[in-house]
Amino acid sequence: MASDPDAPVARPRRRITPAGAAVVAVFGAAGLLFATSAATAHGTQLRADRTDLAGLIRSENAALDAQQRRLADLRKQVDGLTATVAQGDSQVADLRRRSDGVSPDAGLTPVAGRGLVVTLDDAPPGSRPAGARPDDLVVHQQDVQAVVNALWAGGAEAMMLMDQRVISTSAVRCVGNTLILQGRLYPPPYRISAIGDPARLRQAIAESPTIPIYLEYHDRFGLGWTVEERDLRAPAFGGSPALRYATVPPPPAAGTTTRTRGATGTRGATGTRGATGTEG
Repeated sequence: MASDPDAPVARPRRRITPAGAAVVAVFGAAGLLFATSAATAHGTQLRADRTDLAGLIRSENAALDAQQRRLADLRKQVDGLTATVAQGDSQVADLRRRSDGVSPDAGLTPVAGRGLVVTLDDAPPGSRPAGARPDDLVVHQQDVQAVVNALWAGGAEAMMLMDQRVISTSAVRCVGNTLILQGRLYPPPYRISAIGDPARLRQAIAESPTIPIYLEYHDRFGLGWTVEERDLRAPAFGGSPALRYATVPPPPAAGTTTRTRGATGTRGATGTRGATGTEG
C-alpha cells in the first residue's frame, strides 16, 4: 500500500547516553555550589578573613588592649575597696601592708631610673653572605632569652621587652622570627630595656656564656646589635605573677651535657639555633 505523502514523519526517539547524564549532573552540581556560596557569603568575600592575616592580628591586638584597659580599671576598683575596708579591719590592713612590701620585688609598681636598652634585629633584607643559611640571618628566641637572663644576672631592678613590663615569670616565646609575649605578637627589631646600674649590666652582658655566640653572627652575617644607656621608665606589671605550669627540673644524669650553643659558636644543624632547634 502506497504511503500518504502528507502524513507526518515519525521522528526517531533519542536515548539519553551516560555521558549526557553526567554533563547534566555536573552542571546541576555547579549551580547548587554557586547558590550555596552566594547564600553563605551574603555579598562578602568568603576568603577575606583567611588571607588578611595582618588585619586579623591588628584586630586581635586591639581586642587585647581593650581587655587590658578593662582589667586595669577593675584593679583600681579592687585597690580602692581594699583601702576602704582596711580602715576598719585590722586583718585586711595587715595583709595590705604585707602586699605593698613585696610589690616592688614582684614588679607590681612602676620604676624609673638609668639603665640599658639592648636591640636585636634580623640581618638587612636581601643580604646573604657566603655560607649563610636563612636561619643564620634572623633573631631567635634563645638570643632574646640570653639578653634577658644576662640583664637579670646584672642586677636589673625592672625590665621591659618591647612595650611590656616583664618579670621573672614572664615567658619569652617565638614562632619563626615573631615574638609572642603575653598574648601579643611583635616583629623584629626586639628591644630589651633594663633599669639598673649600667656598668653592672654591661659587665653581665660581657660575661654571658651565650651572648658572644650571637655577637659572632652579628659580625659574620650582619645581625643587628646595639647597646644604649638611657633614662628609662617601666610601668607596673599588668599580668598575673602566679606560676601554673613551671616545676623544678631534675638534675642532669652523670655524663650528660646540657643543650647550649656551644664553644664552637654554631647555629643550626650542630647547635641549638636553626632547623633542628625548637625555640627559634
